[in-house]
Amino acid sequence: MTENIKDLIEKIQEEGIKSAEEKARLIEQEALSKAKSIIEEAKAKAENILKEAKIDSSRTKESTLALLNQASRDVLLSLRKEINVLLNKIIVTEMNKVLSAEELQNIIFTLIKPAGEHESKDMVITVSEHDLEKLKRYFHNKLSDFLQRNLVLKSSEDISAGFVISYDKDKSHFDFTDKALAEYIGTYLKPKLKDIL
Repeated sequence: MTENIKDLIEKIQEEGIKSAEEKARLIEQEALSKAKSIIEEAKAKAENILKEAKIDSSRTKESTLALLNQASRDVLLSLRKEINVLLNKIIVTEMNKVLSAEELQNIIFTLIKPAGEHESKDMVITVSEHDLEKLKRYFHNKLSDFLQRNLVLKSSEDISAGFVISYDKDKSHFDFTDKALAEYIGTYLKPKLKDIL
Protein backbone atom coordinates (compact mmCIF):
# COMPACT_ATOMS: atom_id res chain seq x y z
CA MET A 1 0.00 0.00 0.00
CA THR A 2 2.83 2.28 0.64
CA GLU A 3 3.80 1.68 -2.90
CA ASN A 4 0.37 2.56 -4.11
CA ILE A 5 0.46 5.72 -2.14
CA LYS A 6 3.88 6.41 -3.39
CA ASP A 7 2.75 5.78 -6.98
CA LEU A 8 -0.29 7.88 -6.41
CA ILE A 9 1.79 10.74 -5.01
CA GLU A 10 4.17 10.43 -7.92
CA LYS A 11 1.27 10.39 -10.35
CA ILE A 12 -0.28 13.46 -8.69
CA GLN A 13 3.06 15.19 -8.76
CA GLU A 14 3.56 14.33 -12.43
CA GLU A 15 0.10 15.54 -13.33
CA GLY A 16 0.62 18.69 -11.23
CA ILE A 17 3.94 19.31 -12.89
CA LYS A 18 2.46 18.66 -16.34
CA SER A 19 -0.44 20.94 -15.52
CA ALA A 20 1.90 23.62 -14.20
CA GLU A 21 4.17 23.23 -17.22
CA GLU A 22 1.17 23.50 -19.54
CA LYS A 23 -0.04 26.61 -17.70
CA ALA A 24 3.46 28.06 -17.82
CA ARG A 25 3.67 27.32 -21.54
CA LEU A 26 0.28 28.98 -22.12
CA ILE A 27 1.31 31.98 -20.03
CA GLU A 28 4.59 32.17 -21.98
CA GLN A 29 2.74 31.99 -25.34
CA GLU A 30 0.29 34.63 -24.21
CA ALA A 31 3.15 36.85 -23.02
CA LEU A 32 5.00 36.34 -26.32
CA SER A 33 1.82 37.11 -28.27
CA LYS A 34 1.23 40.28 -26.24
CA ALA A 35 4.88 41.29 -26.60
CA LYS A 36 4.67 40.70 -30.36
CA SER A 37 1.50 42.83 -30.63
CA ILE A 38 3.09 45.59 -28.46
CA ILE A 39 6.19 45.56 -30.69
CA GLU A 40 4.06 45.71 -33.87
CA GLU A 41 2.00 48.55 -32.41
CA ALA A 42 5.20 50.40 -31.40
CA LYS A 43 6.62 49.88 -34.91
CA ALA A 44 3.41 51.25 -36.48
CA LYS A 45 3.49 54.27 -34.16
CA ALA A 46 7.18 54.84 -34.95
CA GLU A 47 6.47 54.63 -38.70
CA ASN A 48 3.62 57.14 -38.34
CA ILE A 49 5.87 59.46 -36.33
CA LEU A 50 8.57 59.15 -39.02
CA LYS A 51 6.05 59.85 -41.81
CA GLU A 52 4.74 62.92 -39.97
CA ALA A 53 8.29 64.08 -39.28
CA LYS A 54 9.16 63.71 -42.99
CA ILE A 55 6.02 65.62 -43.99
CA ASP A 56 6.77 68.35 -41.43
CA SER A 57 10.39 68.46 -42.58
CA SER A 58 9.28 68.75 -46.21
CA ARG A 59 6.83 71.53 -45.35
CA THR A 60 9.48 73.34 -43.33
CA LYS A 61 11.95 73.00 -46.20
CA GLU A 62 9.41 74.32 -48.73
CA SER A 63 8.46 77.16 -46.40
CA THR A 64 12.11 78.02 -45.80
CA LEU A 65 12.85 77.98 -49.54
CA ALA A 66 9.83 80.20 -50.22
CA LEU A 67 10.99 82.62 -47.51
CA LEU A 68 14.54 82.61 -48.91
CA ASN A 69 13.21 83.27 -52.43
CA GLN A 70 11.07 86.12 -51.15
CA ALA A 71 13.97 87.54 -49.15
CA SER A 72 16.28 87.37 -52.19
CA ARG A 73 13.64 89.12 -54.34
CA ASP A 74 13.25 91.80 -51.65
CA VAL A 75 17.02 92.27 -51.46
CA LEU A 76 17.27 92.57 -55.25
CA LEU A 77 14.41 95.06 -55.40
CA SER A 78 15.93 97.08 -52.56
CA LEU A 79 19.35 96.94 -54.23
CA ARG A 80 17.87 97.99 -57.57
CA LYS A 81 16.07 100.88 -55.87
CA GLU A 82 19.26 101.98 -54.08
CA ILE A 83 21.25 101.74 -57.31
CA ASN A 84 18.63 103.82 -59.14
CA VAL A 85 18.75 106.46 -56.38
CA LEU A 86 22.54 106.47 -56.57
CA LEU A 87 22.42 106.68 -60.38
CA ASN A 88 20.06 109.67 -60.17
CA LYS A 89 22.38 111.38 -57.67
CA ILE A 90 25.37 110.80 -59.94
CA ILE A 91 23.50 112.11 -62.98
CA VAL A 92 22.26 115.21 -61.12
CA THR A 93 25.77 115.87 -59.77
CA GLU A 94 27.24 115.57 -63.25
CA MET A 95 24.46 117.76 -64.70
CA ASN A 96 25.28 120.43 -62.09
CA LYS A 97 28.92 120.35 -63.20
CA VAL A 98 28.02 120.50 -66.90
CA LEU A 99 25.35 123.19 -66.47
CA SER A 100 27.62 125.87 -65.05
CA ALA A 101 26.62 129.54 -65.38
CA GLU A 102 29.02 129.97 -68.31
CA GLU A 103 27.61 126.96 -70.13
CA LEU A 104 24.05 128.15 -69.45
CA GLN A 105 24.88 131.53 -70.98
CA ASN A 106 26.02 129.87 -74.21
CA ILE A 107 23.09 127.46 -74.39
CA ILE A 108 20.45 130.09 -73.60
CA PHE A 109 21.98 132.63 -75.98
CA THR A 110 21.91 130.02 -78.76
CA LEU A 111 18.23 129.31 -78.02
CA ILE A 112 16.93 132.87 -77.69
CA LYS A 113 18.90 134.72 -80.39
CA PRO A 114 16.99 133.24 -83.36
CA ALA A 115 13.67 133.50 -81.51
CA GLY A 116 14.32 137.13 -80.56
CA GLU A 117 15.15 138.08 -84.12
CA HIS A 118 11.97 136.56 -85.59
CA GLU A 119 9.34 136.86 -82.86
CA SER A 120 8.13 139.68 -80.70
CA LYS A 121 6.63 137.47 -77.97
CA ASP A 122 8.13 137.67 -74.50
CA MET A 123 10.50 134.86 -73.60
CA VAL A 124 10.73 133.77 -69.97
CA ILE A 125 13.80 131.97 -68.70
CA THR A 126 13.76 130.56 -65.19
CA VAL A 127 17.04 129.60 -63.55
CA SER A 128 18.39 128.90 -60.08
CA GLU A 129 18.78 131.82 -57.70
CA HIS A 130 22.60 131.64 -57.74
CA ASP A 131 22.74 131.71 -61.60
CA LEU A 132 20.27 134.60 -62.01
CA GLU A 133 22.65 137.53 -61.36
CA LYS A 134 25.39 136.11 -63.57
CA LEU A 135 22.92 135.62 -66.42
CA LYS A 136 21.43 139.12 -66.01
CA ARG A 137 24.90 140.70 -66.31
CA TYR A 138 25.79 138.51 -69.26
CA PHE A 139 22.59 139.20 -71.20
CA HIS A 140 22.63 142.90 -70.40
CA ASN A 141 26.06 143.18 -72.00
CA LYS A 142 25.45 140.73 -74.84
CA LEU A 143 21.94 141.37 -76.11
CA SER A 144 20.46 144.29 -77.91
CA ASP A 145 17.73 146.45 -76.36
CA PHE A 146 15.16 144.67 -78.50
CA LEU A 147 16.06 141.26 -77.07
CA GLN A 148 16.32 142.63 -73.52
CA ARG A 149 12.78 144.01 -73.76
CA ASN A 150 11.46 140.62 -74.91
CA LEU A 151 13.43 138.56 -72.39
CA VAL A 152 12.37 137.99 -68.78
CA LEU A 153 14.89 136.34 -66.46
CA LYS A 154 13.62 135.00 -63.16
CA SER A 155 14.67 132.49 -60.52
CA SER A 156 13.01 129.55 -58.84
CA GLU A 157 13.90 127.76 -55.62
CA ASP A 158 12.92 124.50 -57.34
CA ILE A 159 15.81 124.75 -59.78
CA SER A 160 19.30 123.91 -58.57
CA ALA A 161 20.92 123.87 -62.02
CA GLY A 162 19.83 124.26 -65.62
CA PHE A 163 16.91 126.33 -66.82
CA VAL A 164 13.31 126.38 -68.03
CA ILE A 165 12.55 128.40 -71.15
CA SER A 166 9.18 129.60 -72.40
CA TYR A 167 8.56 131.39 -75.70
CA ASP A 168 4.95 132.31 -74.84
CA LYS A 169 5.03 134.09 -71.44
CA ASP A 170 5.09 130.83 -69.41
CA LYS A 171 2.00 129.30 -71.04
CA SER A 172 4.19 126.39 -72.08
CA HIS A 173 7.84 125.68 -71.51
CA PHE A 174 10.83 123.47 -72.24
CA ASP A 175 12.49 122.02 -69.15
CA PHE A 176 16.30 121.80 -69.22
CA THR A 177 16.79 121.63 -65.46
CA ASP A 178 19.24 119.20 -63.91
CA LYS A 179 16.35 117.08 -62.62
CA ALA A 180 14.58 116.91 -66.00
CA LEU A 181 17.81 116.08 -67.83
CA ALA A 182 18.71 113.50 -65.17
CA GLU A 183 15.29 111.88 -65.58
CA TYR A 184 15.72 111.82 -69.36
CA ILE A 185 19.22 110.34 -69.11
CA GLY A 186 18.00 107.92 -66.42
CA THR A 187 15.28 106.56 -68.72
CA TYR A 188 18.05 105.71 -71.16
CA LEU A 189 20.45 104.24 -68.57
CA LYS A 190 18.01 102.35 -66.32
CA PRO A 191 17.12 99.63 -68.87
CA LYS A 192 20.85 99.02 -69.43
CA LEU A 193 21.36 98.90 -65.67
CA LYS A 194 18.44 96.46 -65.36
CA ASP A 195 20.12 94.16 -67.90
CA ILE A 196 23.34 94.29 -65.91
CA LEU A 197 21.50 93.46 -62.68
